[in-house]
Amino acid sequence: MSSSEKNDRIFKALAAPVRREILDELKDRPQKTGDLCARFPKLDRCTVMQHLKVLEGADLVLVKREGRERWNHLNPLPIKAIHDRWIGAYAAHAVDMLDRMKRDLED
Repeated sequence: MSSSEKNDRIFKALAAPVRREILDELKDRPQKTGDLCARFPKLDRCTVMQHLKVLEGADLVLVKREGRERWNHLNPLPIKAIHDRWIGAYAAHAVDMLDRMKRDLED
């Protein structure tokens, strides 16, 4: 799979608000699928599992099975790669522009 296809999967996975909420839930610690389902009472278990499958397909969630339990772990590396490629460079450029503007206004 090309890096462009990987990025597309990541952006598509992050496009859904509920998937971002799931990632927020996993930010501090891994959780069992049943626990995640309990945190989203408006969604049935099947829907939560579908969202987790999309996140797993984008490599944003890593799954470890222990017996009958399925532990979901946040994989922050794809998000960092997106940040490094798309956000970091633009943010640095914007900060440089603001710094120049500040100096120009002070002179």
